[in-house]
Amino acid sequence: MNDRLYLLKIRLLDIEPEIWRRFVVPGSITLDRLHDVIQIVMGWEDYHLYSFTIGKKRYTENPESREDGADDGRFRLVDLIKQKGRTFDYRYDFGDCWEHEITIEDNRYFNPELQTTVACIEGERACPPEDVGGVPGYYKYYRGLIDPEHEEHNSYKTWYGGSAWNGVFEGEAYDIEKTNCELMKYLRWSRARFKSWEPRR
Repeated sequence: MNDRLYLLKIRLLDIEPEIWRRFVVPGSITLDRLHDVIQIVMGWEDYHLYSFTIGKKRYTENPESREDGADDGRFRLVDLIKQKGRTFDYRYDFGDCWEHEITIEDNRYFNPELQTTVACIEGERACPPEDVGGVPGYYKYYRGLIDPEHEEHNSYKTWYGGSAWNGVFEGEAYDIEKTNCELMKYLRWSRARFKSWEPRR
């Protein structure tokens, strides 16, 4: 691997205990593909709109005007942020408004055991279910789900029955092996984009 690798930490804001992931991507990754990787490592299902904010500039998918931001598929991470320790924001689902903070923990990451340019290294806790109602809805849902005496307990279990977790939401669990398996599938089958993320020669 000749590409410059970034070690990133993403954390979901306003939820305690913290939901977070540490993962590696090539510096040459475009922001639209970074979105795809975030969806996989966090456990979201890519149902909703999203945006990145780096400095004072916003990047999003297919913006209709300049006021909506810049087209994220035309920008590489390494061209926008190079410094170790910098942070930027990622918002997913403008209704539920899931705010994430991403930190560049290393801008020249090296691990001789790493077999790929995209991998999740570690993380804790499951991300909230889609369409649960943002942070307040998540707390309400989770309290009702773990308390068999809660008046909504059975309806919450039923509502979540068709989810990616096969009907069982385990808020304290995170399956890193499953995540990396999904990342490998993504790398193999992802479609062509405006810019390749192959390193420039």
